[in-house]
Amino acid sequence: MSGLFEVPWSDYRPDLISALGRTVSYTVVSFAGAVLLGLAVALLRLSKAWPARALAAVYTEVFKNIPLLAIIFLTYFGLASAGIRLDVFTAGCLSLIVFYAAYLSEIFRAAISGVHAGQTEAGEALGVGRTGIFGNIVLPQALRLALPGTNTMLVDLLKSTSLLVTVSAAELMSEGRLITSATFRALEVYLVIAAIYFALCYPLSQLLLLLERKVRSGVPLSPWRRRRLRAARALLAAEPAAAVPVKEVSA
Repeated sequence: MSGLFEVPWSDYRPDLISALGRTVSYTVVSFAGAVLLGLAVALLRLSKAWPARALAAVYTEVFKNIPLLAIIFLTYFGLASAGIRLDVFTAGCLSLIVFYAAYLSEIFRAAISGVHAGQTEAGEALGVGRTGIFGNIVLPQALRLALPGTNTMLVDLLKSTSLLVTVSAAELMSEGRLITSATFRALEVYLVIAAIYFALCYPLSQLLLLLERKVRSGVPLSPWRRRRLRAARALLAAEPAAAVPVKEVSA
């Protein structure tokens, strides 16, 4: 173990910061795309039209049963051989999106199905349209149910950006490989890279866990909902408790 920490990290600090920003960019863009695509696929799975359900089911099963590394190779190298050339960032994000959208679609589908049918019936009884029922009644409850699984997928996606080292995506693992090639100190370099991933993933997972607890306890998260809650509390506090007299009815 002697001479373990001998890499001149100050020389590589700018490159590591750039690689860290690249990793975060891959994570944010890919997760946003995966959430949107996963929600669309989940809605297709719940559609009354069987062709839509069949198409969504095929997509889900295909991408759930193909390794992410194979999808990265197909997106970056396979499409290039077919004449469709994508830059590294686009290919990396596209690979992560189509892979994680398959898993998120199952999470969203289960969450939407978990909302009691009586909620939809109540909205219909009040004359709310289908769009309003889904956007204002079903979706908020489904998001609460889907939050634990979605949080897990986000942390997993962040870690999976390391697989983009196979296409030299300039993220953290790629930078670690370059530093290893220059210094020949693989143990030290990859220990530091692993520590950086831990420093990213652990606080993120704890923040998401805190968010999950707040949502479960009914704490309003958006400023609009907090304002409505304060207004409702003020209205209730301003109204005096009205005593309703009870009249006796003589026989």
